[in-house]
Amino acid sequence: MASKLPNGKIAIMGGGSWATAIAKIMLAQEESINWYMRRDDRIEDFKRLGHNPAYLTGVRFDVKRINFSSDINKIVKESEILIFVTPSPYLKNHLKKLKTKIKDKFVVTAIKGIVPDENLIISSYFNQIYGVPFENIAVLAGPCHAEEVALERLSYLTIGCTDIEKAQQFARKMMSSYIKTSVSDDIVGIEYGSVLKNVYAIAAGICSGLKYGDNFQAVLMSNAVQEMNRFLNTVHPISRGVDDSVYLGDLLVTGYSNFSRNRVFGTMIGKGYSVKSAQIEMEMIAEGYYGTKCIKELNKHFHVNMPIMDAVYNILYERISPMIEIKLLTDSLR
Repeated sequence: MASKLPNGKIAIMGGGSWATAIAKIMLAQEESINWYMRRDDRIEDFKRLGHNPAYLTGVRFDVKRINFSSDINKIVKESEILIFVTPSPYLKNHLKKLKTKIKDKFVVTAIKGIVPDENLIISSYFNQIYGVPFENIAVLAGPCHAEEVALERLSYLTIGCTDIEKAQQFARKMMSSYIKTSVSDDIVGIEYGSVLKNVYAIAAGICSGLKYGDNFQAVLMSNAVQEMNRFLNTVHPISRGVDDSVYLGDLLVTGYSNFSRNRVFGTMIGKGYSVKSAQIEMEMIAEGYYGTKCIKELNKHFHVNMPIMDAVYNILYERISPMIEIKLLTDSLR
């Protein structure tokens, strides 16, 4: 029997820039959507202004087609497909308020991170803690920046799900004149790749802040994709092409683009900012900061050779001088 995606309402769970871009994508095909945001003042401003007051403010919405609520249980009850777009460090806090069962919903994670403490990728977290079967979990991955979706620049998305038919059905809901989609069953590899590319983007930013040039950045990125490949083949050894856009493309756009908050964060660290002062000045979450610690802890079990990740960890958490640490790293790259 063919797998079928649930027919009901789609909900956006989160209020940041990527959540706003996904809402724009979904409303191109859906008549209306539900949207969970935790702050009532943001919801009121959104309804009044016709755009998100804090993120991607240039994207206009017909607010009559959006059912907003700060009540997570209300939104979950009224929706069949839940697209989670909250930063990974805050996911548990949002879900603490959840009393409604989600094991029968189709859960899409557009979160590029790992749940701290448990050190679980998001799909595993929903599976183990909330009982959502893997065939009802999808991951949404790039290479894609929210800012370019807002500008309707041609972008490519990959939907990963162990049930390929459901992935294809959901992919069709996202297609438009400027969004092309593909599908994959490598849900684990895509999620770990999404975490690692943020770590490597911080490395690229640190090197930029230290005034290393394009020649070195090219070496750094080619070594980063090899390091990513080693890690993915260890934690989830299947046949995959790490040069596919969902892995390599996402790494490149996050490592090189000025829209990349992880690269910006790294650049500030390379210029001499402390972690705290960089975080305060950015006013946005650099997921790679948390991802670095999670991967470092996971790698205590896997023992993969990861000199770039180790260097980023030493700079961010051991407070080693970026200049000294990157100089040491340059001697290990080829």
